[in-house]
Amino acid sequence: MKKIVLGVITLVMLVALLCSCGSSDTVQLRVYNWQDYMDPEVIEMFTEETGIEVLYNVYDTNENMYNKIKNMKGYSYDVVFPSDYMVKKMADEGMLAEINFDNIPNYQNINDSYKGMAYDKKNLFSVPYIGGTVCIAYNPAYVDESEVNSWDVLWNEKYAGNIFMMDSERDSIAVALMRLGYSINTKNMDELNAAKDLLIEQKPLVLAYTSDDVKEKMAKEEGWLAVMWSCDVTFIRDMNPDIKFVVPETGTNLWWDAACILEGSEHKEEAEMFIDFLCRPDIALMNAEYLESSTPNKAAFDQLDEEIKNDPVIYPSEEMIAKCEVFDDLSDYMSTYTSIWNAVLNS
Repeated sequence: MKKIVLGVITLVMLVALLCSCGSSDTVQLRVYNWQDYMDPEVIEMFTEETGIEVLYNVYDTNENMYNKIKNMKGYSYDVVFPSDYMVKKMADEGMLAEINFDNIPNYQNINDSYKGMAYDKKNLFSVPYIGGTVCIAYNPAYVDESEVNSWDVLWNEKYAGNIFMMDSERDSIAVALMRLGYSINTKNMDELNAAKDLLIEQKPLVLAYTSDDVKEKMAKEEGWLAVMWSCDVTFIRDMNPDIKFVVPETGTNLWWDAACILEGSEHKEEAEMFIDFLCRPDIALMNAEYLESSTPNKAAFDQLDEEIKNDPVIYPSEEMIAKCEVFDDLSDYMSTYTSIWNAVLNS
């Protein structure tokens, strides 16, 4: 916990310093990333080695990030880290610039199995950054461990008022779909309505629909069960090692976040320098250890502690991966998902 808190403070101070002291001759690279999603020392090292200042802002959902960038006028970020399905959506809408991989020699460190993925089949717009699963965090002092291997536990009335769900239409609807045995990318209205009914049925049991704040809430034992991304596991473990995590045996959402350059970037070459820096083995290792998340960087993976490599929540087995599903871009159908989510929240 100390590492993360001090890191955030350091980053905030760095950004404040750069905003107040940056000269007109100094390039300021604007980076937009998930909260607590990069070792703050990485930012400092990049600036020390290149002289490029980094203005670093954070977001908590893909949709919030997308909407902010879409509605920006007279200002643009340079580097952003959307999730798989959002990479495709933004690329299809012309929001992402093609990357010149001649400027990213460290791309050779990315495992080939993470290239040519469905969201960017031609490897034009993105470089894999961090991956993971959607998992269930639980407090074994209050939750029966024999029940957590199924999504059913989130509908168990004996845990009423102690369940955190994600305040994210795509993720929470996916949980209901997975419980029903349906695809998390379904466009079948009967299946979607069944998921909506299931979430409405669950709502009286839910303590809160949360975002990044769920990490601290679980660590402080304000609730007993939570749906969360595996990249948040380390934060909770540092604060409260008693909290445990599991991927339900029927499978889950397997996700990847990627580094991308916005079409409106004023510093494309510097953005490519930054992405190349992130692909350097020592830097990728720093981020993988800081986040305790799945890294696509094969050189960094080889140096990870065995405990992290063998964590089934962070690095699921091939058998589990076969049961998992990656989000597709449902741009033509997202209004339906939004309508369903609003119906749940307003029920």
